[in-house]
Amino acid sequence: MNNIFDYGQKTMADFEIAFDEYGWAIYENALPNEQIERINADLVKAYTTRREIQIRNGISANMGGTLHHLLERDNFALDFLQKRYCHDEITRYFGGNYILNGINAVIHAGHERPYVSNMHRDVRTFMTDTKLLIQMIVTLDEFNIFTGATHFLSGSHKIPQRPEEADFYSRADRAVAPEGSIILFDSNIWHAAGKNLTSKPRRALTLGFSPPYIKPQFDYCRFLGYNFVAALSPELRQIIGYNARIPENLSEYYQPVQLRMYQPDQG
Repeated sequence: MNNIFDYGQKTMADFEIAFDEYGWAIYENALPNEQIERINADLVKAYTTRREIQIRNGISANMGGTLHHLLERDNFALDFLQKRYCHDEITRYFGGNYILNGINAVIHAGHERPYVSNMHRDVRTFMTDTKLLIQMIVTLDEFNIFTGATHFLSGSHKIPQRPEEADFYSRADRAVAPEGSIILFDSNIWHAAGKNLTSKPRRALTLGFSPPYIKPQFDYCRFLGYNFVAALSPELRQIIGYNARIPENLSEYYQPVQLRMYQPDQG
């Protein structure tokens, strides 16, 4: 397959060819070891917090090892987003600005089956010309056939029909990649997490990015605080969604262009 590249040597032509033919691409050697170590350390506390809420709210079944909405003021997330991994490719995919739709993680323990192991695509409305979402997996451990490398049915991002599961698993490719890699994929592609056959967890970040006019999964701007924008770089303001907010009162609505909550370059 011609969809595996070194992050430091990638080109836009690589991305366009891989996404057209396969619907996904792997970029190896993207994250340094110290960044991986920090993320993995932060996930320990983050999982405890989220698992307690899952159990308390009665939705713990098939949610083991899943962590949602990891953007917080004092963890790895701001630093990770500031690096804007695959920024040029995501911008090309949407043809302009984009925002964070969700930043999540999976700690896939051996022989467990979280819901991400089900065959699925990440959008419910199939559209080819209008791009709604692009997905990113960051491998925090090695992805191989034993640890549960993701199944991707290459080319299925162009097909509206749901494939038969037997056909999916017989024809799907595996996203085998070393730790520190980025797997970027079209949200229309059918995929499923593989089975972890080892005794060790297989950890990964899972992020989604969308055009600014699409609602994110979580109101990160309100969660972090509207005043927090002053501490952010222009790049983070854009990615987190501070340039594409919705006013809640007339005073916020009636503002000069430069002060409007929804900026004119957001689509």
